[in-house]
Amino acid sequence: MKTSYFRGASAPDLVNDTIGRYFDRVVGRYPEREALVVRHQDIRWTWAEYGQRVDQLAAGLLALGIEPCERVGIWAPNCYEWCLAQFATAKIGAILVCINPAYRVFELEYALNKSGCKAVISAEKFKSSHYLEMLQRLAPELASCEPGCLRSAKLPALELVIRMGEEHTPGMLNFSDVCEMGGAKEQRRMDAIAETLKADDIINIQFTSGTTGNPKGASLTHFNILNNANLVADGMKLTQADRLCIPVPMYHCFGMVIGKLACVSHGATAVFPADAFEPAAVLETVEQERCTALHGVPTMFIAELEHPDFDRFDLSTLRTGIMAGAPCPVEVMRNVITKMHMSEILIAYGQTECSPVNHMTLADDPLEKRVETVGRAGPHLEVKIIDEEGAIVPVGEKGDICTRGYAVMKGYWNDPQRTAETVDADGWLHSGDLGIMDDEGYVSVVGRLKDMIIRGGENIYPREIEEFLFTHPKIQDAKVVGISDVKYGEEVCVWVQLKDQQVLSEDEIRAFCKEHIAYFKVPRYIRIVDDFPMTVTGKVQKFKMREQTEKELGLA
Repeated sequence: MKTSYFRGASAPDLVNDTIGRYFDRVVGRYPEREALVVRHQDIRWTWAEYGQRVDQLAAGLLALGIEPCERVGIWAPNCYEWCLAQFATAKIGAILVCINPAYRVFELEYALNKSGCKAVISAEKFKSSHYLEMLQRLAPELASCEPGCLRSAKLPALELVIRMGEEHTPGMLNFSDVCEMGGAKEQRRMDAIAETLKADDIINIQFTSGTTGNPKGASLTHFNILNNANLVADGMKLTQADRLCIPVPMYHCFGMVIGKLACVSHGATAVFPADAFEPAAVLETVEQERCTALHGVPTMFIAELEHPDFDRFDLSTLRTGIMAGAPCPVEVMRNVITKMHMSEILIAYGQTECSPVNHMTLADDPLEKRVETVGRAGPHLEVKIIDEEGAIVPVGEKGDICTRGYAVMKGYWNDPQRTAETVDADGWLHSGDLGIMDDEGYVSVVGRLKDMIIRGGENIYPREIEEFLFTHPKIQDAKVVGISDVKYGEEVCVWVQLKDQQVLSEDEIRAFCKEHIAYFKVPRYIRIVDDFPMTVTGKVQKFKMREQTEKELGLA
């Protein structure tokens, strides 16, 4: 009987180096080639220019007193400042903390304090998010402190707020000024630090929502993400001649690792069409920049294909890219291959805790493998599928997808208990996703052990929203489930019990959520109920909540 275990290829060799040193070698190899295009900011840099600007920011951070292993938060939509921050912090050994640009005050406070950020680099605002105002609400001391000398009651570790843009704000430094603060002394220090950094050092904290309570900070090393980026780029057959259009967010591993860093790994050009996803901007960028590769979640590709002016764009330069974040409908994949000319598009699957990709299809895989599976384990990774007792199940049976190898995170930041719940003593990362492996090692994701909702590629954990709603003075209890949705795959639905004698409308609950949590977590469907369906032992039956709601909405 064949069991559900697969070991990826043993070649090519893994890269045992830091991101900063690797980046410098690429700059030296391709100085005059185009490295970075950020269209909405009119940025177009060669590798030599990119490297110079990264060094300027790195030197400025050193001049401000940022030391190796200290945490620097980045809170912004896609922009060139984000790109510089990623590589500048890597060069001085500071740990970049990715803060979701959709976060509100409630989540921001937790992320900054959990990671102990000494500095945060922030955009001024984006859409309905006024970042600087939220920081001022959390740290009113900014109004009277000297820039770089913050002492905040609510954010005790935070000393420096670096704002993007040209306006000046009390208590904050300007990004452009920080880039001018370093000199020869800091350059020498940067070179000295580079000699002390190790590939296994933590370089990035990515917050991922928890199944219970607050988000967890997955701690990723140079070795984790540089190798993941390099091997994914190998799968796409990237070269220095390729131009990758990246509409996915930089704060997530998709944009940061298998987008930007994958380009660095092979000297390809990273092209950002806008500060956030806009289908027209993507199509226009692919045509005008002659992009050869394009990333996205299925809903992005659907929006591009359905754009009313789709047929007028010349996408014939496209060849490859990554589709990830949610299952891809067969017809969508066919249209991406034929109408968008992406004959070598790949499906990728993984978790933030796995840097992020552990499974990927290959360009020559049959179409059915590219739509019915997430591919096989990547090089230097092992995958097994286990039952509730931890035994590997036979091929064709479902169980928990587990991964071991170079890509597995070092742990959750300052959270050994939750780390032990996710990565076992033998180094296996337990995904909580239910999968089935075939006799060739291809895996299909068929469900989730965890109570997770995937809305348009965003992972949402009900318990996090439930615990937030508990903070409302009129709410007694709340239970969150995912509801089927044609556009996003799933939408958030909450059943709410109010305290005795309290009155609260659906609109008031929604407004409360919009004020404090990311937009994609705000429930689309809200039901105010007297009780929840329960088992005889008192456990809430969420599947009945889901079935009843979908029936009432005509989605059953």
